[in-house]
Amino acid sequence: MMQTEILLVEDDASLGFIIQDNLEMKGWKVDLFADGQAGWEAFRQKKYSLCILDVMLPKIDGFVLAENIRQQNSEVPILFLTARATKEDKISGFKKGADDYITKPFSIEELQYRVAVFLKRSGSIAPQNGVVQLGNYVFDSNNLTLTFDEQKTELTQMEADLLKLFLTHKGKLIKREEILKTVWGSDDVFLGRSLDVFISKLRKYLKADSKIEIVNQFGVGFRLEINETEMLF
Repeated sequence: MMQTEILLVEDDASLGFIIQDNLEMKGWKVDLFADGQAGWEAFRQKKYSLCILDVMLPKIDGFVLAENIRQQNSEVPILFLTARATKEDKISGFKKGADDYITKPFSIEELQYRVAVFLKRSGSIAPQNGVVQLGNYVFDSNNLTLTFDEQKTELTQMEADLLKLFLTHKGKLIKREEILKTVWGSDDVFLGRSLDVFISKLRKYLKADSKIEIVNQFGVGFRLEINETEMLF
């Protein structure tokens, strides 16, 4: 089996070493770089399973690096690890393509758990090839694509996981806390804001089919309503 490889870009040498050492103790290979330019060059040359990025980096900051990564690869999970903890910074990070956001100081155990959630998340909604017809869309959960009339949208892993969760509970209300724990691995208060960002993204992707609606029950949760969902085999 190919070893899981993680890209870590952190300019604090001591913290970077601690993170690298603790993640490698879990059996994951971690490539550590101290500036955004070096991290970007490494990403272009190697296939990584996960990217962990500080925001305040020399040469290329973490937000710009995340944008560059997203332009090249829409699937790889991106986790921001930073002291910039304002609401605006966090929302900006998710809009740049981040899948998660951990603020400093943090526990190594929490980071290991979050990393494990991303690397082990492989839930299935269709028994064979992971392809589901929803309305006029075709959702391929394995290849992280959503296709409408030959127009294909590439999803991030987090977007695909959220859509899979809605499909497995089609027509049923899912509480916000359940969504956060299942998809993000935590029901932290701030993550509720990031959930709203991802819901908006899914609504935008699905807006071409009026039969599909993500209904918000204010303060409680969301429900995916589809007139017809058919499994493809």
